[in-house]
Amino acid sequence: MNKMLNLSSNPHIRDEVTTSEIMRDVVIAMIPTTIYGIIQWGFNAALVVILTVAFAVLSEYAYEKFMKMTITIGDWSAAVTGLILALNCPPNIPVWIPCVGAVFAIIVIKMLYGGLGKNWMNPALGARCFLLISFAGKMTGWTPVGADAMSGATPLAFMKAGGDMAKVDLMNLFLGRIPGTIGEVSKLCLLFGAAYLIIKKVISPKIPCIYIATVAVFTLLFGGHGFDINYLLCEILGGGLIFGAFFMATDYVTSPITPKGQIVYAVILGVMTGLFRLFGGSAEGVSYAIILTNIIVPVINLKTIPKAFGREDEK
Repeated sequence: MNKMLNLSSNPHIRDEVTTSEIMRDVVIAMIPTTIYGIIQWGFNAALVVILTVAFAVLSEYAYEKFMKMTITIGDWSAAVTGLILALNCPPNIPVWIPCVGAVFAIIVIKMLYGGLGKNWMNPALGARCFLLISFAGKMTGWTPVGADAMSGATPLAFMKAGGDMAKVDLMNLFLGRIPGTIGEVSKLCLLFGAAYLIIKKVISPKIPCIYIATVAVFTLLFGGHGFDINYLLCEILGGGLIFGAFFMATDYVTSPITPKGQIVYAVILGVMTGLFRLFGGSAEGVSYAIILTNIIVPVINLKTIPKAFGREDEK
């Protein structure tokens, strides 16, 4: 009797956790910062979140339907892309702009390369950078929060312009009572979500911690403020570093799979972010640092593959 057997090369990894379960956990982890952003900025922020997620999911469905592919919107990956993109947008942005970004993220960056697992950069961040280039004014228009000393500028932009750091309240930075994108401002909510992902073993703290530590060291060495803890905390808590480190740099598809590669990747991310922030024209640099480092992940994986047991280096 003939039996058809499935043959594949090792490693043979089996896990009962599905893609949809992982993606749902990511969505759950972003709920606190999403709710905070909507409470702080109101109706337009809520509309941006709802419509961006909807356009991301519908774009994937429409593409797969048109191309007669298996419909995969049930894996929640499109929803994650849409939510991350929405949370990376200013709360007062015209809602059609992030909707255009959602279509670009799904169709151009994800589906044209074969769908989930084959995209070469983080779709949400790729779309954000596309929007930053295409609609720079709208993507950098910040809504003031209360009697804000920074007058609508983000803390990083305020400091880069030579503003008095004494006017930057670290507690406000941590809690999120500052201008910024919908989802990046409340570090308390982001860390709560990050803890959930780590406890659920969706992500490892290795990449985020090394990434943030590298930015900290780079800032101390080249920030021009010496060993100023207040300035260092402003750089870490201001902008999208925490959001990017835990929710975007850890993307399974676009981050290294080798243990050594993850360390190299995180260090490069930290150096790139520091270069963009301290020496670039913009006060921020997380998005560009992540997508540019995504490009070299295949090389990082190739150069950090562990040697087979008992194998000698070729001379």
